[in-house]
Amino acid sequence: NDQGVALEVGSLPEYGLHELLGLNPRGKYRRIVALDRVEDPQNVGSIVRVTEAAGIDGLLLTRRRAPPLSPSVARASAGALEWLPVSRVSNLGNALKLLKEKGFWVIGADPSGEESLFELPDRFFRANLVVVMGAEGPGLRMGVHRHLDHRLRIPLSGRVSSLNVAAAAALLLFEAQRRAGPKSA
Repeated sequence: NDQGVALEVGSLPEYGLHELLGLNPRGKYRRIVALDRVEDPQNVGSIVRVTEAAGIDGLLLTRRRAPPLSPSVARASAGALEWLPVSRVSNLGNALKLLKEKGFWVIGADPSGEESLFELPDRFFRANLVVVMGAEGPGLRMGVHRHLDHRLRIPLSGRVSSLNVAAAAALLLFEAQRRAGPKSA
């Protein structure tokens, strides 16, 4: 039942990495989430929702091995895709290298990481930051690992050995927000 109303919309814009960095930051520090081989539209949409809710400046996707910004991603994002700038890059490793050269810390979520999310010093969260999340199962590629400053694990106390990538992103991003201190523009 369409209620007699129709709306035609175009595709959502995707920015180049330099364009994304040129957008005004939403807080004191620049924050970017990068996804490595997260291909499920539902997971990407959920991560978009969490990313936008945590006040992150943008999402970095690869041209290959990432879904298009489809209606499925938009539905799973509950509208957050309309607000979150998205950039696509051909090579995530090169993009992370560039971001490091521009003063970003790069941390990656890794269940076998040597550092606990809760034990990383606050100073890493009080700076420009890229949070890299990998695909469920294979995780982060080795080419991405070499660009990480820290591989963080989320300490789990139960019998399961990992979280869904969207749940892990939510925990990591809101912990980063909390540890960064009061938000100021």
